[in-house]
Amino acid sequence: MKNFKTFINEVHTSHQDLALDNNRGMADGFGNPSVRRKLNAWVGTIAGSYVLPEDAIAQLRHSLSKIGLSFGAADIMEGEKNGSMSLPLTSFGGRFGKGVNTPHDEFEIDDGISHQVEGGLTLVIDYEMQEDSSYHLHAHID
Repeated sequence: MKNFKTFINEVHTSHQDLALDNNRGMADGFGNPSVRRKLNAWVGTIAGSYVLPEDAIAQLRHSLSKIGLSFGAADIMEGEKNGSMSLPLTSFGGRFGKGVNTPHDEFEIDDGISHQVEGGLTLVIDYEMQEDSSYHLHAHID
């Protein structure tokens, strides 16, 4: 039978270590074309007609939050028949803190993605008003 001290020495990972490993794996994946294709397929499921497009955008926001991605307010302009919104994405709320090469009097502040994918990621939502006053939405990530 193992004693507690032996068990602790064998298992040295914590929940923080696991979260860090999972976060790093996901962030590295955004530059991978296969991951981006799959992410766009998932985001593309919003495509369709909606009486209340705000609800569809809220559902997309909720779905993306499950993998740590978030975006700002998305307002469909009242009175506009069609348009497009570009919303920058942040990963886990972005980054704030010190890096290895950060000067002592400065901080790193970014979206949590742009340090690994040049320019970061942007959610693009296209909308078009239909004859019945519903909206047709289409979304993808650039």
